[in-house]
Amino acid sequence: MTDFARLSAAQIAADVNAGVRSAVDVANAALARLADYDAIQPQAWIARFAPEVIRAAAAVVDARVKAGEKLLLAGVPFAVKDNIDVVGLDTTAACPAFAYAPEQNAFVVQRLVDAGAIALGKTNLDQFATGLVGTRSPYGAPHCVFNAEYVSGGSSSGSSVAVGAGLAAFALGTDTAGSGRVPAAINHLIGLKPTRGRWSASGLVPACRSLDCITVFANDVADARLVDSVVAGFDAADAYSRAAPATLIPASFRLGVAKETQLNFFGDAQSAALYAAAVERVKAAGATLVEVDIQPLLDCAQLLYQDAFVAERLAAIRGFAKSSPGAIHPVVRGIVNGANAFSASDAFDAEYKRMDYARKASALWGEIDALFLPTTPTVYRIAELLAEPVALNSNLGFYTNFVNLLDMSALAIPAGFRDNGTGFGVTLVGPAWADEYLLGLAEKYMAAGASFEAPALALEPRGAKVKLAVVGAHLNGMPLHWQLTSRNARLVKACKTAQSYKLYAIANSTPPKPALVYDPSGAAIALEVYELDEAAFGSFTVEVPPPLAIGNVTLDDGETVKGFVAEPRALIGAEDITHLGGWRAFIASKNP
Repeated sequence: MTDFARLSAAQIAADVNAGVRSAVDVANAALARLADYDAIQPQAWIARFAPEVIRAAAAVVDARVKAGEKLLLAGVPFAVKDNIDVVGLDTTAACPAFAYAPEQNAFVVQRLVDAGAIALGKTNLDQFATGLVGTRSPYGAPHCVFNAEYVSGGSSSGSSVAVGAGLAAFALGTDTAGSGRVPAAINHLIGLKPTRGRWSASGLVPACRSLDCITVFANDVADARLVDSVVAGFDAADAYSRAAPATLIPASFRLGVAKETQLNFFGDAQSAALYAAAVERVKAAGATLVEVDIQPLLDCAQLLYQDAFVAERLAAIRGFAKSSPGAIHPVVRGIVNGANAFSASDAFDAEYKRMDYARKASALWGEIDALFLPTTPTVYRIAELLAEPVALNSNLGFYTNFVNLLDMSALAIPAGFRDNGTGFGVTLVGPAWADEYLLGLAEKYMAAGASFEAPALALEPRGAKVKLAVVGAHLNGMPLHWQLTSRNARLVKACKTAQSYKLYAIANSTPPKPALVYDPSGAAIALEVYELDEAAFGSFTVEVPPPLAIGNVTLDDGETVKGFVAEPRALIGAEDITHLGGWRAFIASKNP
């Protein structure tokens, strides 16, 4: 059986630098784990480098080590959230229609590669990094590595799975409202959310540019510290990058805990008990606990989605949201479009409120050195988040949403497991530039007995799957796409048919639908390929109305999959739109 034991970046680098094993050996082991884990939840990934590309990158590292270089991350395999640029793989932000090919690596990715790390690929996320759940992606919903019924957390869903399942030693995520911390808690990882501007955001698709942070998921504090030592630094190309000031690390260990009446676990008694145990553990580590009023922080958190700050999410994708609204996930689109309810004056009012809260928050640091809070109050099943996507998402961010608004640093650390196997975590929150101090506190906390026996990974192979090609009303963003998402269909790829098909617009169909017809004199037609469980595919097929049917479609790479075909009667009065190359182009021509 494949060993999915979690990896140590520090140990791998030490071994490769010492010649105990080669970077190529490490890469081959990673490739084997990736291939085996694809049978469990391939939806953790959006794209990966070909095995030969990964091996070639590892061979370069081996050559550098042989030439005498000492590389801090020699041969260490890592993953990158797919809103961060990596040359050779499209950046999609979990929206196929948004995809582009970056010309250079993101600043932090380049620093990691220069230090000898090996990029495996791009991981799944809540589309445009909007969400804390991991269910808002056409590429599928990654699940907690310990229980497939529960969310992985988001938006950095795939990155947390890649590390939690032992596929990568560390992974880059991002954090605007908690996306680098919530998934860390649920999958029992370290999640470092550095001070805003400590790590460059060059090469990041912004969610809220003034608040965004690139983050890291790791298996221990030492690895988080190691990655931070490689990537932290000023970048003149990023207008929000900041040079780190000289800071003194406090000698005291004063931790703030919320008033009992301000704690909220949304009815999750196990989470409450795990937090209470973590409080006792940190006291044993030598902390002095100080009860503080966190209500101003909780009130400030409301600005992020309930006030004009949501407009920054629209600003990040304004052109795309205007030109391709149907390509945006419905929940994400609803959140982003909420910006239209606010004016520029509202934005200034929200900023004034934020500054008032920031002044109150800054007073905390006279009483305490850091806050000690739950990372998430509870956890939810994937089905629950799909049924109630907004309110439950907000619950997960109860203790995280205010941190970037108030220019704080944060470090999520493990704190045990619920009976359902999902991880519970706590977060150390400090003022800006307290990153080193928080890492030191986390080491004290872990040394005080904060080690936990993890449940087994959820490794039951997924059931039989069927690939289905769609060319029209079922495309992402089109009127019938919900028939796929309601069946948990996973986007495999956007591609084209072989050069032997014609596409017609069926006359008088509601909603408008195309007919794909095999014709040797035809052309390549754009489509999307999804993967469904056999049972879901069967129920989908039953609902296909005449004159359409499900048959076989050949793709441009020679693969044959199930797909929409048409009966001859579909062409009566139909318009030949083959020359447009696909249904999106036809719809755009009708709605310029």
